[in-house]
Amino acid sequence: MLKLENFDAETFLRDYWQKKPLFIRNPWNEWHNPLEPDELAGLACEDDIESRLVIQADDDWKVEHGPLAESRFSDLGNRHWTLLVQAVDHYVSQVAALIQPFRFIPDWRIDDVMVSYAAEDGGVGPHFDQYDVFLIQGLGKRRWQVGAVCDENSKLISNDQLKLLAEFEALDEWVCEPGDILYIPPGLSHNGVALGQDCMTYSIGFRAPSKTDLLSHWVDEKPADIEDDRYSDPDLEMQENPGEILPKAIDRLHNMVTANLADRDDFAEWFGRYNSAVKYPEVDWAPENPMSTEKLLSEIRAGQALKKNPASRYSFIRHRSNALVLFVDGEMFECAKDVVKLAETICALDEIDDPMNYAKSSNAIALLNLLYNQGSLYLDKK
Repeated sequence: MLKLENFDAETFLRDYWQKKPLFIRNPWNEWHNPLEPDELAGLACEDDIESRLVIQADDDWKVEHGPLAESRFSDLGNRHWTLLVQAVDHYVSQVAALIQPFRFIPDWRIDDVMVSYAAEDGGVGPHFDQYDVFLIQGLGKRRWQVGAVCDENSKLISNDQLKLLAEFEALDEWVCEPGDILYIPPGLSHNGVALGQDCMTYSIGFRAPSKTDLLSHWVDEKPADIEDDRYSDPDLEMQENPGEILPKAIDRLHNMVTANLADRDDFAEWFGRYNSAVKYPEVDWAPENPMSTEKLLSEIRAGQALKKNPASRYSFIRHRSNALVLFVDGEMFECAKDVVKLAETICALDEIDDPMNYAKSSNAIALLNLLYNQGSLYLDKK
């Protein structure tokens, strides 16, 4: 298992997380680049995998979106281009393993692992992100420069597909070699340029839902739960100016709109479903042939391991009682008594620790079966 050596997570969270960048010189107990460049190029040719090709010619930046033709790579030359493939952790277990050492940050905040391959002098230009990112150098060298903190008022160059800064002044820089990590907090401008050929970088990005996103999705879901009451004012009284909307009316209207949004438990359950929804819903991970609980038990007894799909998202919310609500890929499962421990285990580990421990609980086995049949778990030979 990959581990970070001599890395104090508590100190990092206190002193660096969302505060300032941190360069970490190869902290891994053992570093091996988990993906070959040709394998990354192969993923970029797949229909269901999100990829981009960024090409720089002088001050002009162009973006091509995948899937890319295999022949495209032979036409690119050896300078000034970058291939970026999103959510590679969904498809390559060795890349998914890069997330494990960073799980001192809650799972619900983790997005995915984007992998880039750059030819010499390749990059995506000076920019800033709205989320935290750990940039792990996998192969070759890349020079990273960081500048000032930016926001929505920062001036951008005119480009329909890339949000590049019109002005960038480097305040610090590092050359990352294989195994090195650079942490960049949200809003901090940065620019990475490949030094030489075969430069691969693994970007572990984090989710930071905006207020606008939360409000729009939360409100969109509420009408189904709301009784369509009409405004009423049986206590209406004469008022001095008929053109005035009185405070009493505003209070009543405001309460009509916000009362159904103020239920914290309701919001928590909605957020669990919303946040655990799969990143690419068009990809169907469900097995071709659904499995019965009896067949699943038989496979487990025969030595098959039960593992989480790397593309799945798991989280839970604990009730004030001993029960909890498990969220997996946008679905919600009420868990009580004998299923609570299983739900906690599923969320904590990548593999169900001795699933036969739950064989005596019909509710626990039923949950495992449901998760398998929706593609959130899979069987693997030990």
